[in-house]
Amino acid sequence: MNIAVAQSGGPTCAINASLGGVFRAGKRSEDIDRIYGALNGIEGIIGDQLVDLSGKLTDDNNYELLLRTPSAVLGSCRMKLPDYHKESAVYEHITDIFRKNGIGMFFYIGGNDSMDTVAKLSAYYRDNNINDIRVIGIPKTIDNDLCVTDHCPGFGSAAKYVAATVQEITRDSNVYSIPSVTIIECMGRHAGWLTAASSCIRANGESAPHLIYLPERAFSADRFIVDVKRQMQRHRAVIVAVSEGIKTPDGRFAAESYQSAKKDAFGHTYLSGIGKFLENLVSDEIGCKVRSIELNVMQRCSSHIASLTDIQESERIGEAAVEAGLSGKTGCTMVFRRDSNAPYTCSIESTDALNTANSEKFFPAEWINDDGNDIMPAATEYLLPLIQGEIAPVMKNGIPMHLTIE
Repeated sequence: MNIAVAQSGGPTCAINASLGGVFRAGKRSEDIDRIYGALNGIEGIIGDQLVDLSGKLTDDNNYELLLRTPSAVLGSCRMKLPDYHKESAVYEHITDIFRKNGIGMFFYIGGNDSMDTVAKLSAYYRDNNINDIRVIGIPKTIDNDLCVTDHCPGFGSAAKYVAATVQEITRDSNVYSIPSVTIIECMGRHAGWLTAASSCIRANGESAPHLIYLPERAFSADRFIVDVKRQMQRHRAVIVAVSEGIKTPDGRFAAESYQSAKKDAFGHTYLSGIGKFLENLVSDEIGCKVRSIELNVMQRCSSHIASLTDIQESERIGEAAVEAGLSGKTGCTMVFRRDSNAPYTCSIESTDALNTANSEKFFPAEWINDDGNDIMPAATEYLLPLIQGEIAPVMKNGIPMHLTIE
């Protein structure tokens, strides 16, 4: 049979490693002929926009470039499939495309919303006694908020970037003799995993970041000013890490006045602005030198400092998905289970896609301090194994080379 793989949602610098894992396992299997990549996620399946990956990944050099290339080389989408009980035509069309191209297994690499597609499509096949097409989800997200899995492919590299960048910002902020506050805005709509990763630099003796605010705790502007003033008594340059999605006790985004209120296909509000909001707050209430830095998409596309552990695990879970499909599994999402923290080891399992679709895994409450402005050492112990190792880029003319598929 032939197989198809697609990528969806916000890209990471490890999502292509999972694509590579699917390709490598597919080439290794005698039961698989062609390996198709669908352009722009499920939209590429619907539009019959398939590329034969064997014609793109022609040798080991291209494959190694794929592992080092950030973003989604096949393109992405944020398309939400309708309820098949009410609108079955799109499901029938997808099935026709699969059968037209001899596709017996479909692998979808993505986050919470992408697993919704896996769950819906596999449920449609189950309810309609379609047994010749298997659908399997492969997780990815820098937010680390998928349920069941210990961690998500893509998170380790983003966490490594955040930690390294916060350390560099700390160096820069400490060169002046005057008091200052630097606010670093990290991605994280409802879950603060990525912001918490800024604490990893403490393993190297850093005191920064001095304050960490996550969406899992209600945010008070008045308490924030008190926190900052207290830290200014201890540190000349105060470093604050904050999640973009922190909310006030009444459930509003703290930076609501800086946001457009526009939403994507899955109903998610576009977020940004908490850094600038807090910068203005400090300026008005304290009056010291203050600046805000929004890390933005660099968190998910900075492959030059990718975690080797993350890349290797992302490749492994792609391979494991193919093996699961060949064994007869469908309607599932591949997940990591941490077997040991020191030394770090993890294994790969599968869970029903419904367990990962449209739900979020939040940063544990017990890993947040009582004041809600920092995290506990246990969190850093969890985080550190995921950012270990580096993958050397392939350089040309002084800059890293990337693989593109057109």
